[in-house]
Amino acid sequence: MSIEFLLRIMGMFVFAIVGWRIGDALGGGEAQIRYIVVLALAGAALGLLITPWITIRPYVWARRTIRQIPAQQLLAATIGLLIGLIIAALSAFPLSFLPPPFGSIFPFISLILFGYLGAWVMVMRERDFFAILGGRLGKEGTAKASSDKQVLLDTSVIIDGRIADISRTGFLDGTMMIPRFVLAELQHIADSADSLRRNRGRRGLEMLNKLQKESIVPIRITDLDVEEVHEVDDKLVRLAKNLHCPVVTNDYNLNRVAELQGVRVLNINELANAIRAVVLPGEGMRVRVVQEGKELGQGVGYLDDGTMVVIDNGKKFLGQTIEVTVTRMLQTNQGRMIFAAPADERK
Repeated sequence: MSIEFLLRIMGMFVFAIVGWRIGDALGGGEAQIRYIVVLALAGAALGLLITPWITIRPYVWARRTIRQIPAQQLLAATIGLLIGLIIAALSAFPLSFLPPPFGSIFPFISLILFGYLGAWVMVMRERDFFAILGGRLGKEGTAKASSDKQVLLDTSVIIDGRIADISRTGFLDGTMMIPRFVLAELQHIADSADSLRRNRGRRGLEMLNKLQKESIVPIRITDLDVEEVHEVDDKLVRLAKNLHCPVVTNDYNLNRVAELQGVRVLNINELANAIRAVVLPGEGMRVRVVQEGKELGQGVGYLDDGTMVVIDNGKKFLGQTIEVTVTRMLQTNQGRMIFAAPADERK
């Protein structure tokens, strides 16, 4: 038997009693019995219908909403509400001297107005407020506010593993947050019957353990969730919107969906492409030819950062490390491609 059903039964009896009391007060003589019966039945039906909407439904909504709000933001809103209520209480005395009906209406309006404004202002300036409480003003307060930045990690970027190396460099200066539903997805992948997915999941768990041990920035597992959404990617995007923080990923689809919804995305693949060495036509380099190219006579090599080098007439040097001269560079969705020719042939 569910709690909602029990509440409906209790509400039915309570509203039936209320209807009976109203019928008893309204009726007289033989009409009294009719009033009691009709209003008691109407109250029972009304209680059966609306009891969950005034009891358990508001509770579930409030619980879900509070779980999505960061603790720091919730504390700031509470402090702002208290300050607003104090201001409203101080203004209620002079407002009560206004001529009726303003003397009784304006104090109530000020209570709502100052309470809302206090909570809103504190939420908007929570970083500055907590920086002041920490005793850091001016530049120190700004530094602390910037250090309170948060980023959300998705499943793909944890499995990829490069985030562990990036975190050690110090480029990410905020807290890396991993929602518990992302951790659950990693565990589900690690328990998969498919060997490839199982290996990916186990790698993700190993990378997460490595992050916690070696990262120089804080790593936090958070219980924040979006219960009305079921897909992990959708949960991440909604949570990022609620927290006003970016998502770190290398998932192309998640990247596009998040950008469409106005969520900032830090894409590891785009970062890797951006930091690859820039070469200009005419520059020389040493490359090992490891395979044949698609075109006749071409050879293919790779730089240390994974950039592909296509060498004209390089097939005959297969397995050798040779000097090449860059002829042109091409930027693609997969990264940069460098076209070159053997240095001897360029002379």
